[in-house]
Amino acid sequence: MGVTQERLERFEANRGRLFGVAYRMLGEASEAEDVVQDAYLRWERSDSAVSPEAWLTKVVTNLCLDRLTSARARREQYVGPWLPEPVATSDGALGPLETVEQRESLSLGMLALLERLTPPERAVFVLREAFGHSHREIAEILEVTEPHVRQLYRRAQQHITAERPRFAATSEQRQQLLEQFIRAALDGDVPALERMLAEDVVAWADGGGKAPAARRPVVGRDRVVRGLLGVSELRQRLRFELDVVNGEPAVVVYLDDRLTAITLPEFDGDRIVAIRSVTNPDKLAFISNQKM
Repeated sequence: MGVTQERLERFEANRGRLFGVAYRMLGEASEAEDVVQDAYLRWERSDSAVSPEAWLTKVVTNLCLDRLTSARARREQYVGPWLPEPVATSDGALGPLETVEQRESLSLGMLALLERLTPPERAVFVLREAFGHSHREIAEILEVTEPHVRQLYRRAQQHITAERPRFAATSEQRQQLLEQFIRAALDGDVPALERMLAEDVVAWADGGGKAPAARRPVVGRDRVVRGLLGVSELRQRLRFELDVVNGEPAVVVYLDDRLTAITLPEFDGDRIVAIRSVTNPDKLAFISNQKM
């Protein structure tokens, strides 16, 4: 059957939230868009739903569960560290970011941690933490019992609690720290970089074999500083912008006016404890389109 204007409007009213669910489930914006489009086609063919929000959430969640198994197999063959596809969030593309939990659930650090969960654990965690669904609602979405949902949620929390990203600094403080970090990197200011980096800082770079990037995480202040010194050698060709990416202040890097990296340092107080950079051009395509 053809979709009526009213049903189209009801779907569009849910599109941002559905994309937010799919992206958190998959860690890939392009895949999430495909899932939302598939959900729309099913919505177009369906009879009227009593609760379109619940119906669409169930469809999107189950489509993501179907894709996660094959996605995990692909990531086992990935060249170098795998990081989620970055998404600019200053325009509300991924739904509401009003609470710490909603913002945290989008961070590259958290999305990378969610890779450790089983698909059902990830679904329960995302629906509960990022979208505030009750255990009963999640049980209906997954077609399992409520006690089983509670068990999945408890297991998910146990898997990631010890390594959850730290959000001690406010967004404004992190932006100021980022500006200091950029200046120090451009100037090749070793003492300043050493003051900003935690001794056990870890840097991940996702080039996917398509852009220059370390094939393994770089661990330790001295090694990370040495890697950052290459920035000052290219300073005449580099341009940096600050933006909100995955709910966090981030550094958007242009080389010869071409988007070449998205870098998100993770802070604990005023120290950087982790740096995640995405340089794989395939993974920069979505955010490049957002900025056009």
